[in-house]
Amino acid sequence: MLSGDDLEKFGYYDNFGDKETVDPKEYSQWVEKKILTEDQERLIENILGLVGETGEVAEKVKKLMRDGTRFANEEILHELGDVLFYTTALANLYGQGLQDVMKLNIMKLDDRQRRGKLKGSGDNR
Repeated sequence: MLSGDDLEKFGYYDNFGDKETVDPKEYSQWVEKKILTEDQERLIENILGLVGETGEVAEKVKKLMRDGTRFANEEILHELGDVLFYTTALANLYGQGLQDVMKLNIMKLDDRQRRGKLKGSGDNR
């Protein structure tokens, strides 16, 4: 679950002023002001953006493992901020805010934990 500390690390509070007033709904609204495409183009742009930014996180870890190339924590946090942006944009596109996505994820994972199904594969475990 994202906390205020997570958002602070991403540097997104800098865009809002007082960090105590920022919540996922406000972040969702902020993201909407940055969206440049509509309809099907928006879906494709946001999916490709999410995959691309997630790939950038993976690429840094790959190079660390393969080449021993170090990176600053801030570099990963910047990429995670981009992942958060596209995740939020997609949540907005499907009519749910980031807060709703977070709640659904908490419910799903808590249910799996109660049933001893955190490990394994498949969406419906």
